[in-house]
Amino acid sequence: MQTGGCQCGEVRYESDGGPSGLYVCHCRECQKQSSSAFGISYIVALKGFRVTRGAPEFWTRPADGGGRVKCAFCPNCGSRLWHESEGRSEWVSIKGGTLDDSPDISTAIHIWTSRKLPGVDIPDDVRQFPEEPD
Repeated sequence: MQTGGCQCGEVRYESDGGPSGLYVCHCRECQKQSSSAFGISYIVALKGFRVTRGAPEFWTRPADGGGRVKCAFCPNCGSRLWHESEGRSEWVSIKGGTLDDSPDISTAIHIWTSRKLPGVDIPDDVRQFPEEPD
């Protein structure tokens, strides 16, 4: 069971399944949403994911790889909580920083490395893609 929530604690969630994927994304949108060098995406099945407190708000934006992304955030503190692909609702991409137990990103797949910030080093032995993998 994974649990997490926003910075102020108004919105909480849980997921009863382990991750099907763990990504470090270097795209400009993840840099903007995280206010950092990259975003961490902890992918879980939607069927085991639920909000346990509060009610997030959503907005939708275009994705760098095409399609549209539905973004959940706390209406009080503004923390980005998770993303869902509009039209494909099988998976939820939890924002790694919102998890109560931080994920170990040593085995994460790095994507959109063509847009990584100068000075960010990616280990040579991890899987990485210059853009979105198929």
